[in-house]
Amino acid sequence: MDSPHGAAVTAEDFGLKGPRGWAFRGVRLDAPPGALIAIEGPSGSGRTCLLLALTGRMRASEGRAEVGGLRLPRQMAAVRRISALGPVPGVSELDPAFTVAEHLRERALLQRRYDGSLRALLRPRTERTAAARNRIDTALDTAGLDPANLPKAERTSVRDLERLEALRLSVALALIGRPRLLAVDDTDLKLSDAERAEAWELLRSVADSGTTVLAVCSQAPVGAITVRTATTATTATTATTATTATTATSGTSAASGTADITEADAADVSEPAEAPGATTEKTTDEKNTDEGTADAFAETGRA
Repeated sequence: MDSPHGAAVTAEDFGLKGPRGWAFRGVRLDAPPGALIAIEGPSGSGRTCLLLALTGRMRASEGRAEVGGLRLPRQMAAVRRISALGPVPGVSELDPAFTVAEHLRERALLQRRYDGSLRALLRPRTERTAAARNRIDTALDTAGLDPANLPKAERTSVRDLERLEALRLSVALALIGRPRLLAVDDTDLKLSDAERAEAWELLRSVADSGTTVLAVCSQAPVGAITVRTATTATTATTATTATTATTATSGTSAASGTADITEADAADVSEPAEAPGATTEKTTDEKNTDEGTADAFAETGRA
């Protein structure tokens, strides 16, 4: 099997606005194939919307971006075909009632049905079954998940998986399609320090294998190309993000990139202390950002 070839990801003044505010704005990014890209920021800062826009699942409002030479938003459908989603709450989630085997079997069948060539569909059933099993085994190996080590092997239900095991399963399911870009949301959510290190080791190994990885997180790892969505408001109407320039080490290639986001309508992340009995009302700009993110999700049909 040929090694997957990652997609280069670039963006310039990339932004997405809903009817009532910006989800993100002013993104600049330049990442080579096989890079590990971290979208860093607190929940509600537009990081998931940025991930979905860069994978062709949300339509940007301004600027330009390219994924694997495909332009966004003009070629969104083509970008969706070369990208795959790992866990993204509300968009791509594991069914807790399914077993590991059921998830793997379903994904392999869908892959064969919608992405397989006509010639592949006409091959003998034994050959098709063997090919599907090979894809599954390769994806599991890349994701570092050995079903034999689970409590009930492949018959283990998703609800019985640990958080890190569920992450590995989601990544394996995405890799069955051999995408050029893998996107993962909430990478470090509810993980201990040791588990967080394992999760990033997993995603770095996927990038080392040649697949570009785009991961949302609260704290980016060392060596990732980082886009920060965390904002600090300096006035009632203006907020800017920090700018980082990091070096990505993906396989034998090394790349450096700078990714900036300016969210003029973004909310202040730090909240002022409240006096006893007092109530705090969000500013107009905070409401605009929250509502802009909600509107962007609504446009996907998954509000």
